Amino acid sequence: MNYSTTALGWAVAPSCQVIPSTCTFSVLRYSLRRQNVIEADLRSHRVFRNGGCLITSDLRCCAHFDEEAMLAIHRLARGRTKSLSSGGNLSNMLLRGLCRKQRICTSFPRFCHQPKSVCSQDNYQKDDVINADSSGIYAGSKVSEPEKTSKLFSVVENYSAGRIYVQSNPLPSLLGEDYKSQNASRHSFSSLPDCTPLDLPDLDAPVESPIEREAWDLLRRSVVSYCGSPLGTVAANDPTEPCSLNYDQVFLRDFIPSAIAFLLKGESEIVRNFILHTLQLQSWEKTVDCYSPGQGLMPASFKVRIVPLEGGDTNATEEILDPDFGESAIGRVAPVDSGLWWIILLRAYGKCTGDFALQERVDVQTGMKLILKLCLADGFDMFPTLLVTDASCMIDRRMGIHGHPLEIQALFYSALRCAREMMKPEDGAQDIIRAINSRLSALSFHIREYYWVDLRKLNEIYRYKTEEYSCDAVNKFNIYPDQVSPWLVEWMPEQGGYFIGNLQPAHMDFRFFSLGNLWSIAGSLATPEQAAAILDLIEARWNDFVGNMPFKICFPALEYEEWRIITGSDPKNTSWSYHNGGSWPTLVWQFTVACIKMKRIDLATKCLDVIEKRISKDRWPEYYDTRTARFIGKQARLYQTWSVAGYLVAKTLLANPEAANMLTFEEDMALLAACSCCVDASPSKKRCRKTLL
Repeated sequence: MNYSTTALGWAVAPSCQVIPSTCTFSVLRYSLRRQNVIEADLRSHRVFRNGGCLITSDLRCCAHFDEEAMLAIHRLARGRTKSLSSGGNLSNMLLRGLCRKQRICTSFPRFCHQPKSVCSQDNYQKDDVINADSSGIYAGSKVSEPEKTSKLFSVVENYSAGRIYVQSNPLPSLLGEDYKSQNASRHSFSSLPDCTPLDLPDLDAPVESPIEREAWDLLRRSVVSYCGSPLGTVAANDPTEPCSLNYDQVFLRDFIPSAIAFLLKGESEIVRNFILHTLQLQSWEKTVDCYSPGQGLMPASFKVRIVPLEGGDTNATEEILDPDFGESAIGRVAPVDSGLWWIILLRAYGKCTGDFALQERVDVQTGMKLILKLCLADGFDMFPTLLVTDASCMIDRRMGIHGHPLEIQALFYSALRCAREMMKPEDGAQDIIRAINSRLSALSFHIREYYWVDLRKLNEIYRYKTEEYSCDAVNKFNIYPDQVSPWLVEWMPEQGGYFIGNLQPAHMDFRFFSLGNLWSIAGSLATPEQAAAILDLIEARWNDFVGNMPFKICFPALEYEEWRIITGSDPKNTSWSYHNGGSWPTLVWQFTVACIKMKRIDLATKCLDVIEKRISKDRWPEYYDTRTARFIGKQARLYQTWSVAGYLVAKTLLANPEAANMLTFEEDMALLAACSCCVDASPSKKRCRKTLL
């Protein structure tokens, strides 16, 4: 039989001919936005063994409907009717007797598209209907009451199982004994099953766009397996680079957006494996030039290697994990942020999956305590912030962030709150919990009070007096007013503010570091007013932070002599490139979390729209160059995994904003009270006169 297709994609057959039930046809997809047939989808899916037909509005076309069309019709029907438990409304839409150029269903008045048929136009009259049974679809049988043909098929829903059942009802009881006697030799109605199940995806799940499908394909291709189980994702899968360097390894910080994406997708096995295996790596011996760092240090990355099996067959091999704690990294810098991200991910895993038993395991609790002891250890520092070297976080090259960089402090604060929530109150943990509470209150006060700048604060710094020696000094860090650059005075909007990048004696780094500011919002390190002001600043200076591709890692870039002195003339960190003012697409997921937290969905959506215009065409680069991100980075890897994962997390969170709760915290009023107590206490009252013995 010769089948033809209309301009809109309907699979049709000449009138009065049998279409065998073994045939499959391409069926239109339906737009839920306009309830019109607008897009042809030429897939062929076999769904029903018996029956299953779709009739056009003018009775001149007929076709089997596939899974996607059935889902679209069902969604449309759900939006128009209160209940489909009886199946009447949907059956009426599909099989009601209709005359030439009549609407498909009178129950859906807005659904009025009239497909163009290629069949002959003189075979059907007003009372003509199409009848269906297990052998095929027939045209031309006339009955006196076309309305009754809606009972040819009934629909039964099973929401809990996520299925639709299309039931083929006995035609003889509907069409009379004459029809039964005439067609008895051709049909066996007793062979019809009661129901034919159709498995459908979640009816409320959003339809994935082509760029989302591409992103998920790239993310799954980046998965690394260990002993047959998924363990992580490589940093990049760039086929254009012959030398992978360490981009073929699993980085702890890089895997975080991948882990969140998998959790949001309901695929938690890879995240659980990652948490447990990196925990095992924590106890490995770590030595650089005969010196071993703290036991709680987490690796920056690891790689699955295949090595010969010791003491066995010469051809036998085994898989091992080869971690890098900084002894192989460029600059030999230990990753301070790895352990902090691990704690944050552990909490997110529990809140997303409900598997809190993982957090309560003895080895997990022990690993968390080791990280905290390393971070809370006493030292020479007078401040509650963590003192770190340059290149110890996402900015892993020399960029002048040594000291107390904001990114580390924001992650530190968030990790402390996560740990306090997950720590089991048992013997040995009470001291750590007390230390956490004390550090949280001091850290939040310190960052909110001394790192924050807006126009009012800049004017205050501009009028600072220097060389103050007293406990009541206003200029506590002896900041020189000339450090306030002219560009900052002109750039700062009337409404808005941010946390500076670093604070040390006689030094304020006025650069805006995106990750630190965004995660300060997510973890409530910033007050609600400060968090709103940060987003106001980003909105006011949208072209500086987003431009042609989000998101600036820092602003502004170091240039000229300042670049040579601070970076050591780093050829990769030239102005407006890489860590020095480059634009990193992966940061869109942190920005989305911050926007959801502050109920600024409009900003996150606007940012995502910018990404979708070109990132797929550009092959998912690691970063972009120039002030407005017009060029792909000169040394950027393509198909960078966390660029892919960052987009997926942002897209998924915008579709389900409540899921962002696994990454955020609300304001802790107890910490605020503790901060007030610290401020009210005068240092001079705690002093006592030294006694000579």
